[in-house]
Amino acid sequence: MIKKSVKEKKQSVQKKWYPLDLSGTVYPTLQRWNFSSVYRLSITLKERIDPEILQKAVDRAMPRFPAFKVAMRKGLFWRYLEPNNRPGPFVRPDIANPCMPMSFKGRSRYLVRFYYYENTISLEMFHSLADGNGAICLLKTVAAQYLELRDIPVSCTDGVLDIRQEPDPEELEDAYSKYASSRRHPPIRQKKAYRVRGTREPFYTLNVVRGVIPADQALKTAKRYGVSLTEYLNGALIYALMQKQKSENPAAEKPVKLAMPVNLRNMFPSKTMRNFITMVYPSIDPMLGDYTFEEILNEIHYYMRYYINPKFLRADITTNYATRTNPLIRIVPLFVKDLVVRSFYIRVQDRQSSAGLTNMGRITLPPELDAHTERIDILMGQPFSARTNCAIVTFQNQLSISFASCIRETDVERLFFTRLVKDHIHVKIETNRRASLKEVVLCPTV
Repeated sequence: MIKKSVKEKKQSVQKKWYPLDLSGTVYPTLQRWNFSSVYRLSITLKERIDPEILQKAVDRAMPRFPAFKVAMRKGLFWRYLEPNNRPGPFVRPDIANPCMPMSFKGRSRYLVRFYYYENTISLEMFHSLADGNGAICLLKTVAAQYLELRDIPVSCTDGVLDIRQEPDPEELEDAYSKYASSRRHPPIRQKKAYRVRGTREPFYTLNVVRGVIPADQALKTAKRYGVSLTEYLNGALIYALMQKQKSENPAAEKPVKLAMPVNLRNMFPSKTMRNFITMVYPSIDPMLGDYTFEEILNEIHYYMRYYINPKFLRADITTNYATRTNPLIRIVPLFVKDLVVRSFYIRVQDRQSSAGLTNMGRITLPPELDAHTERIDILMGQPFSARTNCAIVTFQNQLSISFASCIRETDVERLFFTRLVKDHIHVKIETNRRASLKEVVLCPTV
């Protein structure tokens, strides 16, 4: 038997169509004319971006990621992704309002976008393709190819993939199906959470408020409280939301909850470039009494220790995956599934959380790319309802905290960063709002 060449194997992988993974099935059901589940990752280099070279870098990198070089298709019972050989995606100058809605029937049908602005390369991705883990690999690889084209060799380490290498089949798998094997199905329904009310911005205005802080200061502060950095930032956001709710003088205060994705790769070995996350909901119920900031952190600390472990997370995966494998659900037409999934999302994740918070953790780069990079940022994009979402990433000694909302009021963001300043953390605020607020530095008083 004649063995297939690497080129033939790569072509056979690229011809494959992909069923949406467990998380990926949810996001198309939420699609509206004014909303898409799109998020953004950005890398800022130490040199001005040449768009022609960037386009060549994208063209070289995309074939290495066959699960992203796809178009969304709709069948009678399920949506799926098929290989997309149309020209593109094409790099474009950046825009004022990022994460614009992404059409499944656009000219090129790609579900990824690339932008450039001065020194920054930005990648936007529809969430059905992948979570941040897969997207950051694509962005790193594009940035590495950009430097390669500038005669700066970059080693294929720290998430930069070799574009000459055949894609590993494990990179394309639906990892949920591998680990959905718990005998326990925990209940999903919870109490409704407090929801921020505000003045909606006109279509499509995404308000971004970003705080950049020294990572060592934040880690030192979290350690002083006896919690992890993620727990500290969760606590600061819950504290801000509780203050906001109290200022509204409600007749009865509701629980304040965060929807926080957990990267399941930290618990279950997987090379998948697609979605592999589940949600946890750290919360505080103000009806139990007044909480100090220290008490909030203590509650969150033990919540995280209790729920973020392989057994609970496997049970959560199994509960969600069971709905997909149910024989009755499988034969229900797609338009009915859309109605049910959208209703479930609104009742469970949207109404039962006050805000979203995701922490990608510390990003590392190959030494050659690291030396040419100033910072990395993440943006969750427009929330489904009138609230704010928070996304966090660390690179070198810079901790980037980005809030995205579609309401004018910035009370939650102000209260959050004020909490950090009270803990003697220096904060530099950046925003895409009016010019007078482009950049502000908040320094703690001594």
